[in-house]
Amino acid sequence: MEIKGITAEIRLIRSRRRTISAEVRPDGAVLVRAPLHVPQAVIERFLTEKSAVIERHVQHCLAELNAHPEPPLTASELEDLAQRAKAVIPPRVAFYAAKLGVSYGRITIRCQKTRWGSCTSAGNLNFNCLLMLAPAEVLDSVVAHELCHRLHPDHSRRFYAEVYRLFPDYARCDRWLRQNGPSLLRRAGK
Repeated sequence: MEIKGITAEIRLIRSRRRTISAEVRPDGAVLVRAPLHVPQAVIERFLTEKSAVIERHVQHCLAELNAHPEPPLTASELEDLAQRAKAVIPPRVAFYAAKLGVSYGRITIRCQKTRWGSCTSAGNLNFNCLLMLAPAEVLDSVVAHELCHRLHPDHSRRFYAEVYRLFPDYARCDRWLRQNGPSLLRRAGK
């Protein structure tokens, strides 16, 4: 869900409750709780009316996160992360490649300070082991993005149409990575 004036990820939870509420989490994400029967338009109107207050809280939380960054990972921790990534990422690549109907070459996983992934013209895929610090769906969104380059080696409208077809929740995950990615990349150290 996207609301003008709110830059954060918005998560909606419907339940048997009677009212709509919005909570800004410490990571800057917005958690919206709403009754089962309330139409989406009513929820969006509620969020639009409260957008200035919500965004102020989001920015406060993000400032707190940046003021108290996580310490850089040690060489040993980075190696452990890379080993975990080597176990987790290839099956995700195989899953999305089969869904998309594309082939790929070699998969390389290493710690990078500026990129989350890349795809070469030969179909070789590169991924940042720091993706293991992100939610699983964010990792999947990067995998889907890179695999779509097998069909469209650019960032055209056709490319993004393919990304959204393969991974409909791409916008939310991309937003999460843009907001939280810099702090994850800083953990790679100097």
